[in-house]
Amino acid sequence: MANTAQARKRARQAEKTRQRNAGLKSSLRSAIRKVKKAIAAGDKKAATKELQMQQSVIDRVADKKVVHKNTASRGKMRLAQAIKAMP
Repeated sequence: MANTAQARKRARQAEKTRQRNAGLKSSLRSAIRKVKKAIAAGDKKAATKELQMQQSVIDRVADKKVVHKNTASRGKMRLAQAIKAMP
């Protein structure tokens, strides 16, 4: 347990940050899940539209450094490739 005032404050701040990051990570996973669901439905046009809407969510999480920018970029690329491969 934190023994100094500074350490207690840092523990409080760390907990707030952890909760904020957990929410952002959850929104990231939800965005990816929505696009994958659209891909699974088989409608290429709808899947493309969904990816365009969810890209801003993915980028916003990466800008806040919750996930690395390359991780976000790789995820978007894989979703785009999956859409492109659709018949």
